[in-house]
Amino acid sequence: MSELLARDRLVFKQAAKLIELNIDFAILDEEGNEVGRIRQEGQSQLKRLARLVTSLDQFMTHTLAVYDRTGARVLELTRPRKVFRSTVLVRDGAGAEVGKIVQENIVGKIHFALQGPSGTPIGAIRAENWRAWNFSLQDAGGNEVGRITKTWEGLARAMFTTADHYVLELSPSATGRLRQLMLASAAGVDLALKQDARGLG
Repeated sequence: MSELLARDRLVFKQAAKLIELNIDFAILDEEGNEVGRIRQEGQSQLKRLARLVTSLDQFMTHTLAVYDRTGARVLELTRPRKVFRSTVLVRDGAGAEVGKIVQENIVGKIHFALQGPSGTPIGAIRAENWRAWNFSLQDAGGNEVGRITKTWEGLARAMFTTADHYVLELSPSATGRLRQLMLASAAGVDLALKQDARGLG
């Protein structure tokens, strides 16, 4: 298991950009040391141009890769093109299927199911407010085993850049596929909900 998956508290710090065409997060420990990275992969120049001048993000497939501090790939997230609700497919560093993050609603407080490869319920992500900034991570029994909290960087920064910062907290009781999906969730929620609003389109 990657050392990244053993940590119970991580900060996801997005690079500040005026226009977001390529997701890029540093993963930090509690002391602010970079212990991993999330990068968007597989984008051609044509796709970046299309994202800049249109609002077609939701009709495009997006792929993110999570790396640890050694550069080893830990997880891969793929969000296929969507119409209303997102599904994010999660694989481990070797390409084996871990499970899915499945958006279950589009109105009200957003929630997602965490499912194993065969669709078996493993847990859930539940937004705590309608703006979908803070989330409770739950196991299959509905017990809270983690949290995703969006940090506020100040009004000027929020108005003029697309940078987001998330704190991911995981209970030591969350193990195996659930822990992998919880780590994927910090980037997966951004990919599922925020990506379509970016760009100038």
